[in-house]
Amino acid sequence: MTIFQKIRRSLITLVVILICYILQSTIFRYIDFAGITPNLLVIATASLSLMRGEREGLWIGFVCGLVLDVFSSSTLGLFALLYMFIGFGCGMLHRLFYPEKIVLPFTVILLSDLALSFFCFFLFFLIRGNFHFQYYLQRIMLPEAIYTSAVSLGFYPLLLSLNGYLEDIEQRSAKKFV
Repeated sequence: MTIFQKIRRSLITLVVILICYILQSTIFRYIDFAGITPNLLVIATASLSLMRGEREGLWIGFVCGLVLDVFSSSTLGLFALLYMFIGFGCGMLHRLFYPEKIVLPFTVILLSDLALSFFCFFLFFLIRGNFHFQYYLQRIMLPEAIYTSAVSLGFYPLLLSLNGYLEDIEQRSAKKFV
């Protein structure tokens, strides 16, 4: 892969992350269910990491978390670290990834959202002495994970086709030099 291909892929990934954040923080705020909105950044992180591997997953997760930290968090770096773990973990499953199968990405997105919610509960509530885990699980964690997974059924094919398009461009330009 040439430097121009890497730059193109990085810029397109950055645009996808920014679009997901903008949609998550604007439009999806108006179509919430009981105050629960889908986490599009988890969908982007898990999907793209699953498609591209752990190294790119690590960076995609970092950028997603950093965008969330910069624009909507009071603690810089916390979400970047959490999303990095999600990106790396999902990227480790890259070898099991088949584009035509939707069960693995759907399951990975569901588990990634639950893991993120669990760590957020631990870091933001449990440390402060709030021990209402069952309430948080029933009212926030599970509904958000289900809603995020349902929305991923629409977003995942878009990300898959975008990734396929980028890989086709890279393969065509590689054939020109052979």
